[in-house]
Amino acid sequence: MENTMKQFEKIIALQLKRIEAMKKENEFIDYAALPKIIIGVCGGDGIGPAITKEAHRVLEYLLKEEVDAGKIEFRVIDGLTIENRVAANKAIPDDVLEELKACHVILKGPTTTPRAGDPWPNIESANVAMRKELDLFANMRPVKVPSEGIDWMFFRENTEGGYAVGSMGVNVTEDLAIDFTVATSQGCDRIAELAFSYAKKMGKSRVTAVTKANVIKTTDGKFLDACKKVAAKYPEISFDDWYIDIMTAKLVDTKRRRDFQVMVLPNLYGDILTDEAAEFQGGVGTAGSANVGKRYAMFEAIHGSAPRMVAEGRDKFADPCSMLRAAVMLLEHIGEVEKSERLAAALDICMYDEKKLKITGRADGATCAEFADYVMSKLDR
Repeated sequence: MENTMKQFEKIIALQLKRIEAMKKENEFIDYAALPKIIIGVCGGDGIGPAITKEAHRVLEYLLKEEVDAGKIEFRVIDGLTIENRVAANKAIPDDVLEELKACHVILKGPTTTPRAGDPWPNIESANVAMRKELDLFANMRPVKVPSEGIDWMFFRENTEGGYAVGSMGVNVTEDLAIDFTVATSQGCDRIAELAFSYAKKMGKSRVTAVTKANVIKTTDGKFLDACKKVAAKYPEISFDDWYIDIMTAKLVDTKRRRDFQVMVLPNLYGDILTDEAAEFQGGVGTAGSANVGKRYAMFEAIHGSAPRMVAEGRDKFADPCSMLRAAVMLLEHIGEVEKSERLAAALDICMYDEKKLKITGRADGATCAEFADYVMSKLDR
């Protein structure tokens, strides 16, 4: 019991320190005011290096003039493999973290997170650590299927909830294990504000909060209260809230799902619901995401590192569409809207319209390099 209380005190102290840091936040970075934008390219591990390499290649093609003019610089960061992280016994080795912090935006491939039974030590997820270290509080995941009337944007809170202290749970006895979930006023307010400001900017008419506040009354209750408070500042936008269990059902309800537009969720629910949503678009291999903070932004696939594909020698057949969709979001984020739209249009042609090349994950389909070439061939149409 004494060790449990000490761990709980440590968690509280860390979160109170984080709140003080949030209170001192500045405004979002203005990329247009920077003399040079530094884009870090971090392949991760598993299939990450293969698919990230292709997204990097497409970005270099689109941004060649800006690179030649010294307005954009790419930096490759190789140290986020599971082997390197285990050797340092850290989710992100110190030298790699310094390289990441020297960039403005990061294109990041999937990374392996050890779980029970794996041959690796129980180090924290590199994704979770990066979101916390760089304060990437908003995970933005778009899902769009025009033929079915689906046009969703998910705002998943990225630094709190059930993932905030995921490696700091306690085995009180052999029979009792406890994990913790976290919600702060500052964290809830800023994700709600970002969701509503996005909706206003994009001409959306509805924002939906997704919680389990009827059961998880304290933390989910705080999140829902924050959304209601922010909603009052945007009377032109309709606001409603749903519980996570019924929301998973409503996404497969063909009569109701097209009504949803912008959804804002705590961390764990956002992770689950966006994987479900991605299936309508063609699976998690087709979906990219943005992780945005005031100073930094990181863009990635929403799926894992698929080590089995690497073990079977199939990494070159991995689907690069998730990383290419992430590249679309990266371009828009740094102000290259026209190039972002060109890449999105090329992907739509290759993934949905023509479909001349098919990714199967095996030798009977295209390689990720061949598919990237196909996409680039459509960029100037």
